[in-house]
Amino acid sequence: MIAGTAAVAGIGATAFTKDSGRSELALAAEAVRAALDDAGLGPRDVDGMVTFTMDTSPEITVAQAAGIGELTFFSRVHYGGGAACATVQQAALAVAAGLAEVVVCYRAFNERSGRRFGAGVQSREPSAEGAALGWGLPYGLLTPASWVAMAARRYLHTYGLEPGVFGHVAVTDRRHAATNPAAYFHGRPITLADHAASRWIAEPLRLLDCCQETDGGQALVVTSVERARTLARPPAVIIAAAQGAGRAQEQMTSYYRDGIEGLPEMGVVARQLWGSSGLGPADVDVAVLYDHFTPYVLMQLEEFGFCGPGEGGAFVESDVLPLNTHGGQLGEAYLHGMNGIAEAVRQVRGTAVNQVPGAARALVTAGTGVPTSGLLLGADG
Repeated sequence: MIAGTAAVAGIGATAFTKDSGRSELALAAEAVRAALDDAGLGPRDVDGMVTFTMDTSPEITVAQAAGIGELTFFSRVHYGGGAACATVQQAALAVAAGLAEVVVCYRAFNERSGRRFGAGVQSREPSAEGAALGWGLPYGLLTPASWVAMAARRYLHTYGLEPGVFGHVAVTDRRHAATNPAAYFHGRPITLADHAASRWIAEPLRLLDCCQETDGGQALVVTSVERARTLARPPAVIIAAAQGAGRAQEQMTSYYRDGIEGLPEMGVVARQLWGSSGLGPADVDVAVLYDHFTPYVLMQLEEFGFCGPGEGGAFVESDVLPLNTHGGQLGEAYLHGMNGIAEAVRQVRGTAVNQVPGAARALVTAGTGVPTSGLLLGADG
């Protein structure tokens, strides 16, 4: 059990842009140094590093660029954005097991000016992992938006809803981004009418249902709760952490399940988080839910039990749960969910731009449609 043994002690990021003009390694090193500065630690304090398998900057290379010396733990987590919260889980496990004392989690990419994930499949070597895509590619399912559109269409059909229901997520995210100076869409809120007027990308998804593409880096520092209490910032205690993959799980194309109007992999995560923490939806003060596409936010709320099946849109519209208070990936930046973890840390510290008064517990989720992960973070004491 890692509950209460480890904490996020530092967060740091680069500017979020559309053309960084720098290498991904430079972005990673800047974010790592910023996170260490935030914690009041130096490079020599670090002995562990965790990132994503997709990251082009290896742990040892980032360590060298950031002035970090010997490492006793290093790890990578698979499945794209689904890895975000799992990087913190890996770091917390290492700390709890005594494998490392200070672990830095990071993610950096030039996702707008370099490789654009939204471009979808352009070329791929034959592999077992890629075989599932072969069932949809010949029929035009070439991009993440088209893959998600299949599930979104079924969701609308199952619950008798219209595409406008997704707009509540987009409007909420952009409202928060509008007051966040770090957000790309700072000062630019939208309305439901704006959402409805945005062009179709892959029906029933419109442009404003799809997250942006971002150049940037984000890093987090994880250490023991005891050590974190001696550092520069209040600890964000890791109450619970979990990973999850469902039956018949594929990467974005899990069309052969009994039903595709939900996210069973997030249900696996939810049951673990609630079960290991003893908490439930009513105990969450703020939620930072992975929002690469708006329909999957609604499905996550339903998987976690905040509302019933098909009720996610009405729940977001009711505004009873502070959601994606940094603007999310639709409004702030698309950093594979790592910037969402940083926002949860700020909320429990009490330092967020859009601070929820008295926020003591935050739920964070990672990428959906793929094997995924989640966290419950809490204020110390």
